[in-house]
Amino acid sequence: MPHLLDLRIVSVEHPRADYVLLKLTPLAGTLPPMAPGQFVEVQVPHAPGTFLRRPISINFVDEAAQELWLLVHAVGEGTRTLSAMTEGEMLNCLLPLGDRGFSIPQGQGRKLLLVGGGVGTAPLLYYGRKLKEAGHQPYFLLGGRSAADLLQLTDFEAYGPVFTTTEDGSLGEKGYVTNHSVLHAEHFDHVATCGPKPMMMAVARFAHEAGLPCEASLENLMACGLGACLCCVEKNATGHNVCVCKEGPVFPIEELSWLS
Repeated sequence: MPHLLDLRIVSVEHPRADYVLLKLTPLAGTLPPMAPGQFVEVQVPHAPGTFLRRPISINFVDEAAQELWLLVHAVGEGTRTLSAMTEGEMLNCLLPLGDRGFSIPQGQGRKLLLVGGGVGTAPLLYYGRKLKEAGHQPYFLLGGRSAADLLQLTDFEAYGPVFTTTEDGSLGEKGYVTNHSVLHAEHFDHVATCGPKPMMMAVARFAHEAGLPCEASLENLMACGLGACLCCVEKNATGHNVCVCKEGPVFPIEELSWLS
């Protein structure tokens, strides 16, 4: 069940000019349990023109410090307002949302490839930690237009090997994530992806052709986050609409229409 909480900003970091990493802690009590792949609806304060909450992926949860991390890309009025906030200010958050996050395989010793692009890399950090704690080995394959697009690399390296691609060749291998040599140099048991839809569809095709189970975290436009407004629907493999914010946001690729 989602909780409506007032969270205090305890840290503000700007990994680059148009991104902000907010670290939040509850005023009282503790954070509710959160699964990798779930998200938060954040009320934007001091922005009269921003009526709707903004959906933000859960980047990381530090249970010991009772911190929730949100990596925000400032692309509109609401997210620009969030990026200008300072330590000590409050955010009202509805969390956690999404009935289905990333899955944790049974047993131990699985090798999972986590593929992210742009701000879609954000939920893979918490997922990687949870996989590591469960006895699995995550590998991260992160892509961007240039080196400046690849954030939190040191944080990712704490949980597994990190491979990168950039379109301009400024970091890692030049090209797209689906062209990286690690796809053929290593055997993986499972693939998960989050990022731009064309990238995720390409990753899904790779996984399908390789016979690997694959999950994709969709980032459709969301408003309510509760499945009421229906603005985030996606066609599934049977031609019916599924509500991404409620029934997802993570789906096995076989449930989507991408492979048809």
